[in-house]
Amino acid sequence: MKMRPGCVYSEMRGFGLNNLPIAPIRKRDKARAHNMINTYPVWKYLLVLVIAGLGFFYAAPNLYAPDPALQISGESSSLVIDDAVLAKASSALDEAGISWFGGEVGEKGRNLLLRLNSQDDQLPGQRVLQRALGDNYIVALNLAPTTPAWLSDYGAQPMKLGLDLSGGVHFLLEVDVDSAVERRREFYTNAIKKVFREDRLRARINLDEDGVMRVQFTDEELRTRGSKLIADQYPELQRLKVESDEQLLLEVSMSEQQQRELAGYAVSQNETTLRNRVNELGVAEPLVQRQGRNRIVVELPGIQDTAEAKRILGKTANLEFRLEARYDSPVASKETFEFRDQSRGVRTADLEREVVITGERVSNARASFDENGRPQVNIDLDSEGGALMHRATRDNIKRGMASLFIERKNRTRYERSANGEEVVVKVPYDEKKIINLATIQSALGAAFRITGIDSSAEASELALLLRAGSLAAPIEFVEERTVGPSLGAENIALGVKSVQVGLALVVLFMILYYRLFGIAAVMALSLNIVLLIACMSILSATLTLPGIAGIVLTVGMAVDANVLIFARIREELRNKASPQMAIHAGYERAFTTIMDANITTLLVALILYAVGTGPIRGFAVTLSLGIVTSMFTAIVGTRALVNLYYGRRNVKTLSIG
Repeated sequence: MKMRPGCVYSEMRGFGLNNLPIAPIRKRDKARAHNMINTYPVWKYLLVLVIAGLGFFYAAPNLYAPDPALQISGESSSLVIDDAVLAKASSALDEAGISWFGGEVGEKGRNLLLRLNSQDDQLPGQRVLQRALGDNYIVALNLAPTTPAWLSDYGAQPMKLGLDLSGGVHFLLEVDVDSAVERRREFYTNAIKKVFREDRLRARINLDEDGVMRVQFTDEELRTRGSKLIADQYPELQRLKVESDEQLLLEVSMSEQQQRELAGYAVSQNETTLRNRVNELGVAEPLVQRQGRNRIVVELPGIQDTAEAKRILGKTANLEFRLEARYDSPVASKETFEFRDQSRGVRTADLEREVVITGERVSNARASFDENGRPQVNIDLDSEGGALMHRATRDNIKRGMASLFIERKNRTRYERSANGEEVVVKVPYDEKKIINLATIQSALGAAFRITGIDSSAEASELALLLRAGSLAAPIEFVEERTVGPSLGAENIALGVKSVQVGLALVVLFMILYYRLFGIAAVMALSLNIVLLIACMSILSATLTLPGIAGIVLTVGMAVDANVLIFARIREELRNKASPQMAIHAGYERAFTTIMDANITTLLVALILYAVGTGPIRGFAVTLSLGIVTSMFTAIVGTRALVNLYYGRRNVKTLSIG
């Protein structure tokens, strides 16, 4: 039978091997492929689950509120805190009727932490412990974390809260500007003595208690010559010729304007030094600012080692390099010190009162160990300090030179006032000790090292103090207290409530307007907040009230991204696209718009962080992290939920309103 070409074509199109229809198979494969466009591979679902799990794990520590605590540390870093100190401190608190629990001695005996039941007991407890332990110990207020071990063992810690949210520690320090002026007067006295000695001009120089330097000459010619020398070297000083009891005197003094400028400089220099020391301690979002004429406010937010901070901040220490006095030096031009030599035990040394250089010339200092494994501090001087050190050591080969550490301390005395109240009286004094005394073998330059230090802790502390800068004048802790929320508990409660109401309205709107897709957006929004908190906890970022504003803005941006996606899906549906294609096109085509908007906002946040300080940085940190987390949850998170529900299904409609 002769076949028609059309029949052959029809049979080949409709039937294949084993008489199976070919067209239905192709149609079924096409439908299956169409439904597969909104599916993720298994590894991508697992990735989302792992990220979500890590987010919940590292955000969990923020559910555990810290305990009010008192932290005890040694006034010197070499002082070890042991069980005997714990027993003495606990007995003092028990006798005072202050309830406590959980005494914990820190690693290597560096500190002791006593947890209290009430924050109101912190200040009374601090006074009790400070009196019981004495001046060799520092008692500071602190907040003790309560994170479970199963979290903290993996590095999960709560994020730090700023002073405006959870409080912290507030220090009010007073600068002893009179001491700075007195030190400058002593400098002028020693400098003028040196100028007269080099010029072979004989005169008797005395510094009176009123701060006036009285220079006595034997004749008028010497007085005129001496006045000219002072005018040439130190023109800022005032000079007045005085005739008294047939004596030729020249009164030299600092002007009132010069004293005021010096006092202002001392406060400004101390403010800078304190800020450097706080930065060295790694305190997040600190506040260091001047208050009034001679006071400085330091605020340390969140959970910090406040005892260590107080000890380092209060160190009025400086380093002086002095030559060992010659045997024939006058008694008035030298000082005698007793110190411990590592090879010869306790001995004495006579040092010249004239200083080669001070710690102010130190540009960098690093703690390390020498070739014998003993602690040392490597010193780098600035250009002027290096020149002075080179000149002094070049001319004094084989003479001894000492590193003299000078520290301002207080002796505490308790007295009764006229009305019978106990008053704490602190008597300041300077403690001077020789760190090491070495023989000059060759001329030194701008880099050298200090050895003979007792412990690595003391070496690290000395390096920190020299690196951060010396204080221009002694400081005293006038006030120390914990700081509650600066806006007030009631205002913060209202603020949190308003945020909750706002979030509830957003959730309600998304669910009512976008239905099932709105539920997916709400779930992703919740994950976004968890991931943001987890990131801030991992990075040890500090959350402040402006930071909360950044979080709220992030939430809005995350919702905005979902709104763009869902609006695009609706538009595709109106254009007669299939539900699966509408979902696919909605996410793909909205991605570019979302990316552009978030990148520009991220650039602004980075600029704010770079040029801003304090609250501005807190806002920038939360906004930057929030942009990254919202991009993940809004695009990947909601897509995963939608794919789980609609993927692989042949749907006719979408629950998107």
